Order: sequence, then structure tokens, then C-alpha cells
Amino acid sequence: MTERPTIADIARRAGVSPGAVSFALNGRPGVSEQTRARVVEVAREMRYRPHRAARALGGARAGIVGMVLARDPRTLGSEHFYTQLLYGMQDVLAARSTAVQMQFVRDTAAELALYRDWASEYRVDGLVLVDPLVGDPRVAVVGELRIPAVTLGPDRDDGLPGVWADDGAAMTTIVDHLTGLGHRHIAHVAGPPVYRHTARRAAVVRGLDGGESVPTDFSDAQGAAATRALLSRPGPPSAIIFDSDLMAAAGLGVALEMGVRVPRDLSIVSFDDSVLTRVVHPGLTSLSRDTYALGAQVAECLLAVMADPGARPGVRAATPELVVRGSTARVAHPA
Repeated sequence: MTERPTIADIARRAGVSPGAVSFALNGRPGVSEQTRARVVEVAREMRYRPHRAARALGGARAGIVGMVLARDPRTLGSEHFYTQLLYGMQDVLAARSTAVQMQFVRDTAAELALYRDWASEYRVDGLVLVDPLVGDPRVAVVGELRIPAVTLGPDRDDGLPGVWADDGAAMTTIVDHLTGLGHRHIAHVAGPPVYRHTARRAAVVRGLDGGESVPTDFSDAQGAAATRALLSRPGPPSAIIFDSDLMAAAGLGVALEMGVRVPRDLSIVSFDDSVLTRVVHPGLTSLSRDTYALGAQVAECLLAVMADPGARPGVRAATPELVVRGSTARVAHPA
């Protein structure tokens, strides 16, 4: 195996000192533009890559922030939440010559292992933790690794700085809309109960007389299966709230297949507002928010923590607003 070239190797080929190579490659003053161009060209020819640990010890940044999703990528389907979030983050971070590295892993244990690898190799300057968990083990590990980190979640109970939105209030907006239409038996097709936002939403529905919450893995398959089970009961719900547009679209398909008319027999509401809510028929009543702006807020919060690791900024994002479309209507046969 060919050994990786060093600064000394580049210096010998370019006919300059190792110090001049370091200055040239790190954009520091002290060398002429002609020398800098020569060093950069030699480094490119030799396929030189700086050693991350050495760069970190010298105070250099990786120029990357990390975000990990401990989910099966297939469960994200056509959802645009993380795409828009990344766009918003990247626009802010690009101005600081920083990129976002997003990676999928199978579970939280793999996510923690990845954080340890990134820390040992100095691969990221900061982390964005999404999908906060009940009893989240990531908080302690990130603190141990001393990586600047922020969370994106439903509250600020995790001890880390971050951006949060009131998922309980958002779910209450949906429930108020449905009860105002006369619905009493309301079901919630939720995500995994390990997520704090799922727990917040489920608690609102379960607090209703006749309210129930059914956990899934966020996939269209489980969303469809949960809908079929709910509608096959002797006393089916008159309204179902879905934790994602993908599951809501799958649930709508199941209802139509079973001859359940939407919205006459069943009202459907989704917790996101992707293009799926507008291309199905009827269009889905949905909670909508500016996810791009949310991503920008997350990036700004992380930059503040990276600049001052002792900072604890907390940003409350706007509560999503309900967009009423054709999938909800007054209950036909009030209980």
C-alpha cells in the first residue's frame, strides 16, 4: 500500500520549506502567491490529504457539521422535511465555508458509535441531534466527547441548546379543529413511542374521551396497516391524525379501497405539509411550517455554540399552522 504523502514530501518536491507548505495549504500569509500556487499544484499531483488529528491540534476546522438519522431511509419515502431542513441549514453554513454531512444508521447504538468515530478522527466541528428520545442517551455521550451540539425537538428538557417547537400545542390545534367539526372518536397513527415528539402528540389525543394512539415505524406499510385495523372495528374512528404525510396518503388509499368516503365518513389530518398533501384527492388537511427557515435557525444556533461552547442558546420556532383542505368535514353522524 502506498504511504500517504506528508508535508515534508511536498516540501522536497516543491523546493520549499515544510513551514512554507503549511502556510500555503492553510491560506496563511508568509509566502508569495507564486509559491502558494506551486505548493497547491504539487499537493494536488501527490493527492495529499491533511491528517485530521494534526489539523485539529493546529486549530484547523473540519468545515463540516454532522447530522445522523437513526431510521430506515425507506420510511422517509416522499417526505420533504429533512430535505428542506438541510437546504435551510446549508444556506447559512455555506457562508461560513461549512458543509452538512448527513448519514443514516440502523439504531441509536450505531448513531453513538458514529459520534465516537467522528470525534476520534476530528471529522466534524459540531452536531445537530434530531428526533430527541425519551431518556435520550445521546446527550451524555455528546457531552463526554465535547463536541458542540444542538438539538431540534419538541422541548428543551434535554439539557442541550437548540431549536424547539411545541408539538403539544400543534396537536391541540388539530384536535380543536376536529372536535369543532363534531368528531369525538379520534385516532392517532403515530411514530415510534421512543421519540419525545411522538409522546407529546400521543398524550394530547389520549387525553380525549374516545381518543387513542397507535404506534408505527413511520412507514407507509405500517401506516396503511394501522388504518385498516382501525377502520375494520365495529365502531371505527370518525377522524384519524397521521404523524407523517406518507402515512396519511397510505391511510387515504386504504380508506378509499375499503369504501370509506373521505371526508364524509372519515376525516384525515397529517402532521406535515409536503407535496403529497396537495397531489392526492381529496387534498389533505395538514399542519404547515417553514421548514427551510427552521433549518436556518438550527444552523445559526449551532454556529453560536461552535463559537462559544459554553453558550446555551434556545430558539422557540413558530408553532405549525393548520391548512384546511378537503380531507376534513363535519362529522356525518355525531355520537
